[in-house]
Amino acid sequence: MKRTIDIAVSLLGLIVFAPLLLLLCLLVWIQDWHSPFYIPMRIGRRERLYRMVKIRSMVIRADTNKVDSTANNDPRITYIGKVIRKCKFDEIPQLWNVLIGDMSLVGPRPNVARETGLYTSEEKRLLIARPGITDISSIVFSDEGSILEDKADPDLAYNQLIRPYKSRFGLLYIDRASTILDFHLIFLTFLCAIDRRSALDRVALLVAKLGAPSDLVTVATRRLPLQPSPPPGANGIVQSRSA
Repeated sequence: MKRTIDIAVSLLGLIVFAPLLLLLCLLVWIQDWHSPFYIPMRIGRRERLYRMVKIRSMVIRADTNKVDSTANNDPRITYIGKVIRKCKFDEIPQLWNVLIGDMSLVGPRPNVARETGLYTSEEKRLLIARPGITDISSIVFSDEGSILEDKADPDLAYNQLIRPYKSRFGLLYIDRASTILDFHLIFLTFLCAIDRRSALDRVALLVAKLGAPSDLVTVATRRLPLQPSPPPGANGIVQSRSA
């Protein structure tokens, strides 16, 4: 059932968003006369590598500096890229990945090998499912760039402030996955683009109903500053990306 819905919705989405995609591709191309697409390698289901398609929002070869987390003030982001990232337009081409089976509409967000290589044995469970375009953490951390802004080491900040909760939300989804939950999260994703505060409050109610512990429900509201936390299955807060 999930795969049938993925195919139908992704195909419809590609058709509906085709004019917008063409316009975005043209705008990105004419800013520096390079490909409008960014096609990085990601770790998919059962740790299989696949190429995820995105509209390019950064300068060419931006990933050569091996910094995986992106703050809003990252100098690699182009002028047009700032608009694209703010509106999440760069994610639309991932409907193609959903159509061909690399991804699902809803599922744990995909990550690069450098990050999944740091996963604990508990976090490895995130890789049993197809990665998704959206999930609980996509809504809760839709402002990821702002969270990492002005951080001396964005990657370390990601591993201390975002990864622990992102992984916990992902594991909660895997343990409670259902078609109804998927449609609920898709609705909340669209609501987040219109009224983020309302979406966050609804997500908090949702994760509470799913049986999330109180601290995770509090994080879902995003009303308090994020605090460093150990990833699921770890004994302490990440101090280095090499450990």
